[in-house]
Amino acid sequence: MTLGYGDLRKGLAIELDGEPYSVVDYERSKMQQRAPVSRIRFKSMRTGRIVDRSFNGYDVKFTQAAVERRGAQYLYEDNDLYHFMDTESFEQFPLPRESIENSIPYLTEQTEVDLVLYEDNPIAIELPLTVDLKVAQTDPGLKGDTAQGGTKPATTETGLILQVPLFVEEGETLRIDTRSGEYLGRV
Repeated sequence: MTLGYGDLRKGLAIELDGEPYSVVDYERSKMQQRAPVSRIRFKSMRTGRIVDRSFNGYDVKFTQAAVERRGAQYLYEDNDLYHFMDTESFEQFPLPRESIENSIPYLTEQTEVDLVLYEDNPIAIELPLTVDLKVAQTDPGLKGDTAQGGTKPATTETGLILQVPLFVEEGETLRIDTRSGEYLGRV
């Protein structure tokens, strides 16, 4: 399916140079008596690399990538391969560490994710907006440390290090935003 500039939206899967990319941001500017310039920021769905491209003219056309998303569940890690199971067909898909590098700190067994398939091959995963992780290690917060709300570092069960309020203790379960890695609250 061919798409024009007006059909673009954030998150849309586009085929660029034979690879699937998602649209991160786009803008169009036009100076008088010149053709418009479209600046589009793409993110590779395979590697996560960000690419900026500029296109001149009115007839900018893109091909929509044949990307499919399926509900899946994280099972286990074995020799730098992360195994996921399709929740409908129970088929298992291994993904190498390189393709999901940024998602690993948020993965615990049985985490529900969206498996991204391109030409029926798994290429990436999409995490839920929030995950719940247990605090494995943090220093005790002492009363009177600050005049206002203070923070301290905490390490979760997956190895993710984030800043949490002083009252958070080891063993507690925290809700964490997977887009920014920020603490959202206790569960």
